[in-house]
Amino acid sequence: MKTRAITGFFFVGVMLASVLLSNYAFTLFFLILSVLCVEEFYRMVTTDTVKPQKRWGLALIICIYLPLSLNLMMGMPFKNILLGVPVTILIIIAELYRKHSNPFHNIAYTLFGVMFAGLPFCFFYGMAFTDGNYNSHYPLAFLILLWSSDTGAYIFGIKFGKHKLFERHSPKKSWEGFVGGLFTSLVASVIISLYFHELVLIYWMAISLIIVVAGSLGDLTESMLKRSHNTKDSGTLLPGHGGLLDRFDGLLLAAPLVYVFLQFVE
Repeated sequence: MKTRAITGFFFVGVMLASVLLSNYAFTLFFLILSVLCVEEFYRMVTTDTVKPQKRWGLALIICIYLPLSLNLMMGMPFKNILLGVPVTILIIIAELYRKHSNPFHNIAYTLFGVMFAGLPFCFFYGMAFTDGNYNSHYPLAFLILLWSSDTGAYIFGIKFGKHKLFERHSPKKSWEGFVGGLFTSLVASVIISLYFHELVLIYWMAISLIIVVAGSLGDLTESMLKRSHNTKDSGTLLPGHGGLLDRFDGLLLAAPLVYVFLQFVE
């Protein structure tokens, strides 16, 4: 428990510092995080018969994230993101020469790893530029709402949890925990609206609802992935917590949906 607390405190501190310090720190930290999450996904799914192309997959997420960040930060041409197209083609071509028994499994896992474990961080990154310039309030509010949901779900689930939410994939999660997470996240959205005035209260509450629902589904999806590969944790990078995907599973489906929501209400 002590190791878990120390790791969590340190990691949260570094993440908050990256959001609050500057757009450069924010860009670098979440670039590294997206690459590490994709690499962790590849390690988790690699077997004797499935071998994703790690190097090309990591190159692909970098070719998507960097042009996106340079466009949002400095106004560089967005067309640079098209560098991802030849990299994707190269992933397919490279499989012709690897002589593995399941080439299309390898291609599928390579591309899905980028989509599932990497692209959500691009959407999360894009939130910070919703108003055109870097604004830490959007990603900070997202993290606060996500953490509030996780904390509420844990506390209410431990104390009142009786009815299983989705026992097949996550036997510890309960409907009581889900409702508790929704309650604490909504309370957090009310507090956020008092300090962050970019959105009115109803929109912050809508974002809270998206995060709770999509975050829970992301958690269940990552649990399904781990169970399908007989893995307890996605990795060992965070002592006491497991891997990065274990910590960011709630972001994977929620961040793209919140980004889309912000584009329609702004």
